[in-house]
Amino acid sequence: MAAVRRHKRVAAAQPGFLPVKSSLDGNSSVIKPRKRVNKNKKKSWNKFSDIQDVEEFLDDVRLQERATGGLISEKTDDSLFFVDTGETDEKDTQAQTTVKKGKHSKPLRIDLILQPDSHIPAPKNILAFQQPNAKKQRRISENAAKLAAKGVLPRREKLLQLRRAAAASGVSVKEHPVANNNPDRAFYDLWSAGTPETADPYYLEQTKKKLVKRPDRLNEKPSVLPAIEVIAPGGSYNPDFFSHQDLLREAHEVEVKKQKAEEKLARQLAVNEDKATEESTFKEQVEGLIEEEEIEPKEPEGDTEDTVIGPTATQEKKTEKQRKKEKAKRIKDLQRKAERQVIDKQQQLFQLRSIHTSLKKQEQRTKMRQAQRKAQQEAQKSMPRRLSRLKFQTPDLDVQLSDELASSLRSLKPEGSILKDRFKSLQKRNIIEPRERARFKRKYKLKYSEKRAFREIE
Repeated sequence: MAAVRRHKRVAAAQPGFLPVKSSLDGNSSVIKPRKRVNKNKKKSWNKFSDIQDVEEFLDDVRLQERATGGLISEKTDDSLFFVDTGETDEKDTQAQTTVKKGKHSKPLRIDLILQPDSHIPAPKNILAFQQPNAKKQRRISENAAKLAAKGVLPRREKLLQLRRAAAASGVSVKEHPVANNNPDRAFYDLWSAGTPETADPYYLEQTKKKLVKRPDRLNEKPSVLPAIEVIAPGGSYNPDFFSHQDLLREAHEVEVKKQKAEEKLARQLAVNEDKATEESTFKEQVEGLIEEEEIEPKEPEGDTEDTVIGPTATQEKKTEKQRKKEKAKRIKDLQRKAERQVIDKQQQLFQLRSIHTSLKKQEQRTKMRQAQRKAQQEAQKSMPRRLSRLKFQTPDLDVQLSDELASSLRSLKPEGSILKDRFKSLQKRNIIEPRERARFKRKYKLKYSEKRAFREIE
């Protein structure tokens, strides 16, 4: 603050500054002796600080700005003075005569009151130029301009263009429903049994008189398998011999696969239980007792003091001639490689037949792989997916042996469960995930207490 006051005091003391008030004139001001006051404390700063000259200077500056719109010292001579030559223009004389003949064109008092007294322009109101979400709207417009430059239009513009194209081609555009407050709309009986044709589709959907459009993805089945699979002919109560044998063979293959998987798991988890023999025990007992003779290397004869022990001498620095020779060799190798590549490309012209056959083989291999991939995808549609941490387990086949076949339907024994069959079918068709029965988990530990009768038995 002190620096600002000192600056303004210095500005007032400049010879170029023209004061309007007489109190700011340097001749009229009385120089008072400066008081010697201790200003170590903040309390005495304002008390013993004389800023009267600064305030008078600022008042004079504000007065000049209000009266003339700026400092007089900064004004040009043309704006402050004019040369009076004594000559008057004819237009001015005509204007004066017309004014004298008619009424005086004196402005009204109310207009003089409303006129601004100051030549300082009003401050700019920043709030008047602010818009809500201006930064967001500017960012949206910039992004839209960038997308428009790339040829990407928003959805509203696309729909507008489609409507214009449909109107130009004569195609009927979808009409909007008639508003309820439109007097020209058709009336219908609210209590009629039939559904009114002129009703709003949204109204029909909300009143359950019109079904909501079902998404197409909900119409797709999760699996191509039928809901009820027909059992093989060998599973009948009175099957044919060959069909029954085919079913038995199928069940046998399933059991063989299970047995092989169990044997493989048993082999992997088996422990190598080799029994110790006499020879192995003797080797363990003798181990460490027999010391092998260590063959010490013979020292070379003669003085070993002069021999140098350590890394070999470093290679000497290459000369300029050697470096140039190596550089020329590298350039020559690069040229030879480039020439070899050009020759190879020229030789490929004579290999067009072999290249053509290799391309044909590659295309055939690609087509075969595509067919295999497509067949694999079709096969996976009928396979159960992995919908949870559990894997789908194929249920066992309900098969009766040859000696278990019943002679009639009356003596047939029931097998399997319809509920389990439907449950497995839902899992196989990817409708529900494979599940297992929840295990009972005790919330609190059991507490055991000893009774008298228990003690008496002992």
